[in-house]
Amino acid sequence: MSMFDDAMSVTMSGLKAQATRLRVITENIANVDTPGFRRKMVPFEIADSSSGLIDQVEVGKVELDDSELPEIHDPAHPMANDSGYYQGSNVNIVIEIADAREAQRSYEANLKIYEQTKQMTAGLWDLLRN
Repeated sequence: MSMFDDAMSVTMSGLKAQATRLRVITENIANVDTPGFRRKMVPFEIADSSSGLIDQVEVGKVELDDSELPEIHDPAHPMANDSGYYQGSNVNIVIEIADAREAQRSYEANLKIYEQTKQMTAGLWDLLRN
């Protein structure tokens, strides 16, 4: 049963990582028009496993995109400087939507593997009972 437990733990780590990624992407989309907001990115890392045989994924420290913030000209904006410019957000909605789709598909793939492993485990238990 160890192989099934390993499969379940790997898929669960993937589900948790993609859920975190989707949450951060949602925050980015919500702040697309927030002046001075920097896009957040979620790095994935290999988790230390107790057995050392199966690699799991974990979320690393959330990083900020260090690309330059766009200068927006709007002299009426309360954050505008003397020349009428203020720093906008470096969130690109097209990139965020593409990342969200990728994360959603990865989440769905992990969920499918989880469900299949669960079915295989139930089938094995049925065989062992007979």
